[in-house]
Amino acid sequence: MDPITHGLAGTTIYNLGFKQRTSFWVLLLSSIAPDFDFITRLWGADVFLRYHRGISHGILALFVVPIIIGIIFSHKKRFFYYSFLAFIGYSVHLFMDLTNQYGTRILSPLDWYQYSLDLIFIFDPYITLGLLLSVILCKFNKKRAITIALVTVFLLVAYTGSRNYLHDRTKEFLKERMDANTYMVSPLPNDFLRWWFIAKSGNEMKTGFADLFTQRICMQETYLINDKDPFIKLSEDTKVIKNYIYFARYPYAEVKMDAKNITVVWRDLAYSFLPGEHFVAEVIFGSDGKVINSYFKF
Repeated sequence: MDPITHGLAGTTIYNLGFKQRTSFWVLLLSSIAPDFDFITRLWGADVFLRYHRGISHGILALFVVPIIIGIIFSHKKRFFYYSFLAFIGYSVHLFMDLTNQYGTRILSPLDWYQYSLDLIFIFDPYITLGLLLSVILCKFNKKRAITIALVTVFLLVAYTGSRNYLHDRTKEFLKERMDANTYMVSPLPNDFLRWWFIAKSGNEMKTGFADLFTQRICMQETYLINDKDPFIKLSEDTKVIKNYIYFARYPYAEVKMDAKNITVVWRDLAYSFLPGEHFVAEVIFGSDGKVINSYFKF
């Protein structure tokens, strides 16, 4: 989720009945604090890709950062209260991020694997606009602010639960129609009954759409993993691709050649449904086999 949505979520928690103004700032800060790792963007897109949703989104930060926020706002008074509020705001942020397909290293530093529930797309207008409407209604109807906030939380929980049900049904449907070793089902932007899938068997990966409404599987592409190409191997030694592989859940590399250069294009198939070139990394080699350029683009 984006920082604006997280900030709105923190404000909604505050509207549940917390009256002190300090409580608002504690909840607002803690609800966006995990995304302070956006500062890594200053060192390049690939560095940001590696460290975003890393240690700041892990279990250690979940306990340490709220204590720091509690110290900042308590001034030796109500330390445990403000630390607890910060813990709530921080926890909600981590859970919201965990619901979408952009992996979260929730157990770091104990475990650096990126986990994802694959329920909600990275940007969900229903959640963002719903939270925004709730905050506006609470602002202009303070007498019913608690009720409005409670209804909002209930609707968000119900929305997440319904998407979890649809996700599981889609995965079961996919397993009935396709034979593979592993299956991944992820959300599409602004869609409920149609999901993106990756089915992997050996060195073959198939991608496409699974539609619960029409009860159809629409195959898009079949990819054969080629991990023996020398230029793919060379590209893996570059900083950009090392960071990219650390991020990508389903990386796939292909080699393109022209009269002058050899280009290795890396894609994360979890995002290959997006139009255009998104979540793609490239390494360009000259005819002498030396790296000319390497970069990543969202």
